[in-house]
Amino acid sequence: MIVSYILSKIRAWRLYRETVRELSQLSDRELNDVGLSRWEIPYVAKKYSNA
Repeated sequence: MIVSYILSKIRAWRLYRETVRELSQLSDRELNDVGLSRWEIPYVAKKYSNA
């Protein structure tokens, strides 16, 4: 049980980092096209990785 909990936290962290990395590579214009500001990237990534 504890192992599965730790693995799920690791997976969530990896998904968070991947999402931040991919969104950070977009230009400000591309982010604006999808309705995001650069300062919102960590929030969106955290919300997505916990879903």
